[in-house]
Amino acid sequence: MSSIDIVIVNWNVGSQLRECLSSIRQSAGSVGLLNKVVIVDNASTDDSLLGLDGLDLPMILIQNDQNRGFAVACNQGARASSADYVLFLNPDCRLFSDSLIEPFRFMENPMNSKVGVVGVQLINEKGYVSRTCARFPTLFGFVARSLGLDILLPGAIRGFAMNEWNHLDSRPVDQVIGAFYFVRRRVFESLGGFDEQFFVYMEELDFSLRARNAGWSTYYLAEATAFHKGGGASEQVKAQRLFYSIRSRILYSYKHFS
Repeated sequence: MSSIDIVIVNWNVGSQLRECLSSIRQSAGSVGLLNKVVIVDNASTDDSLLGLDGLDLPMILIQNDQNRGFAVACNQGARASSADYVLFLNPDCRLFSDSLIEPFRFMENPMNSKVGVVGVQLINEKGYVSRTCARFPTLFGFVARSLGLDILLPGAIRGFAMNEWNHLDSRPVDQVIGAFYFVRRRVFESLGGFDEQFFVYMEELDFSLRARNAGWSTYYLAEATAFHKGGGASEQVKAQRLFYSIRSRILYSYKHFS
């Protein structure tokens, strides 16, 4: 029977990590689909790894001696896992009873055999459904945002985020957020995983585009839900977050625009 591995990249968010793992235990315990949880710690200096032994989960812990970035750490976690499906899950997420079983059932349905990536409905701290899906960027859109034209001319330039849609129904999309990124292992491996040029940000966008170019689609599944706080580790380094965000846009542009 097919199963699921969960890969979590952690950097100094110990309390969120423990809440996330506790929710995995409760969600996975009712469906029996979980193979293992792989935690990749990017040289945390807090107490992130204390008390994990008592959570009664099949876990593998990988400890890096430096912060190697999100894409590299995700690839490390994927190589340490073996299930048919890999869920890349942010530590600021918490799973509910339907978070694993519904994406699994969807992917196992032969009618969805060409879907490579699935995302779910993410609930924020206020209890609202977050609008997390996006379109693939265009070169014009990148330039317009860089010049601030999307602010100067609101409504005239369509953004990448699908904010006009309430995310209450399921549909194919270009990209789902990497906080909950449910992918077929054979798709992930065939594309070589995440591009490790991206230290953080846009690695899932790049992967989704490469998957589409290889004949796979991405689907947003509103029938499944999970909690996502947002921010997470990046809240600790706001100046670096801006730097890496701009850097990733430049890398993406060089890679995908002539």
